Amino acid sequence: MTKKGVQYMRLKGSGDEEYTSMQFRKPKPRVPVKAIVLACALFLVGSIMILMAALIFTGLAGMEDPEERRSTYTVLFVIGSLLFIPGFYHVRIAYYAYRGYNGYSYDDIPEFE
Repeated sequence: MTKKGVQYMRLKGSGDEEYTSMQFRKPKPRVPVKAIVLACALFLVGSIMILMAALIFTGLAGMEDPEERRSTYTVLFVIGSLLFIPGFYHVRIAYYAYRGYNGYSYDDIPEFE
């Protein structure tokens, strides 16, 4: 029996049972590849921006004007942190779900369709 592209089937049982063991099986979660790629990109770009801010802050990046240097590393650090934090969070969840740690699942990562 199909309705709008979804297939339905009757669960096999003895007929007098209200519940079957199949209805309690948890389906295997789909891996949200797009969300994981986006999280990796956020993590990498945020890490690079924080590293650049650290280099400018320490004076290794070659900016001479202290006021320009201060505003540059502040902006890089703030934006880098805003990218790094959610990227690291979702990459960590994806890694733990891949490794099979208890309490972590791919269902915890939002999907983008």
